[in-house]
Amino acid sequence: MSRNKELLARRREIVPRAVYNTVPVFIATGSGSLLTDVDGRKIIDFAGGLGVLNVGHCHPKVVEAIRDQAGRCIHTCFHITMTEPYVELAEKLCALTPGDFPKMALFLSSGAEAVENAVKIARYATGRPAIVTFENAFHGRTLLAMSLTSKVKPYKYGFGPFAPEIYRIPFGDADRFEDLLINHVAPESVAAVIAEPVQGEGGFLTPPPDFFPRLAELCCEHGILFIDDEVQSGMGRTGRMFAIEHSNVVPDLVVCAKSLAAGLPLSAVVGRREIMDAPHVGGLGGTFGGNPVACRAALAVLEVFAEERLLEKAVSLGAKLERRLQAWKRNFKVVGELRGIGSMRAFELVKPTADGPRPSKRSAIRLIELCLERGLLVLSCGAHGNTIRMLMPLAIPDDLLERGLSIIEECLRELETSKGDRDGE
Repeated sequence: MSRNKELLARRREIVPRAVYNTVPVFIATGSGSLLTDVDGRKIIDFAGGLGVLNVGHCHPKVVEAIRDQAGRCIHTCFHITMTEPYVELAEKLCALTPGDFPKMALFLSSGAEAVENAVKIARYATGRPAIVTFENAFHGRTLLAMSLTSKVKPYKYGFGPFAPEIYRIPFGDADRFEDLLINHVAPESVAAVIAEPVQGEGGFLTPPPDFFPRLAELCCEHGILFIDDEVQSGMGRTGRMFAIEHSNVVPDLVVCAKSLAAGLPLSAVVGRREIMDAPHVGGLGGTFGGNPVACRAALAVLEVFAEERLLEKAVSLGAKLERRLQAWKRNFKVVGELRGIGSMRAFELVKPTADGPRPSKRSAIRLIELCLERGLLVLSCGAHGNTIRMLMPLAIPDDLLERGLSIIEECLRELETSKGDRDGE
């Protein structure tokens, strides 16, 4: 029995089935854009630990920062005794996020925790209860974050009742926001709108260019705060440090996590000083938020971005992906809509029918299997589970990028000619 099969059998006995796994593989090591499983097989990583590894696996600068801090002090709890990395990282993130005004930063452990705290801050600062979110949004799995999330299965089904005073409208239509404020909730009751600049789990959806400027204008008009959820789209993934920068909109609060600390659990809420400083003493925080080892990792990530010019590499990577995806759309009937900005790219898999193309989750599942057989890890997303997203490290070497894209192309060709796909879902 292979080591992977042995560990999978053990996992099934001791870990709940609800903790889903995309592929039946256990990883022993990761370096740059490559993974090595417990059986010694090399796998090109286009998943990035689900968007966490924009600087790649085990970047030497990040590893060294972790080792150094672990040898000094692993944890104190910032609420008890403070550490310098927390303050230094807060200073740097306040300088990096959009907006030329005084800011403050709060550190937590996960994207969902940061979302929950951003909403707490917005409600406290405005004295209002309601939050507006969007269809196809994903903001996490904890109670309030799950309530903000759109997709029911698997994220919300059976886990209700949900948090109150959540209002949902279509993504990309500012007119529907105006209608909401007239017919469903008074603007004086709305604390904040929360949105992803590029909807991640929702399928890498982007709104029309005028959407965020109009949304920000309406928020300003009614004293409503704008929370920018950059958990997946931030930290350089789209060619800007934060994806909202493409819209020239300045949010009141920014939420970031995932690639912030290159794999260590760290998230942040960064925002206007008067908003962030509104809650009473002791009202915000958590035991592990701003752990010094995680903060040192994040500081190293920011150094890597500057020294290796990762934003420029993200733009270049995005152009390469765009060219390849356009070719696939021309050459394969199973490829539907292309989505994303910069290097945050995805493509739909569809089943051609007499009435036009239909989403094909079955094709996405099969493509992931075929890619893994050839040594490539990819992920799906979207409301129908039929969108393939690519979240490879921003500095992936050209040879590995080309090999990975060629594998996808080979698998698309196989899907195109397979009888199973033609015979239905």
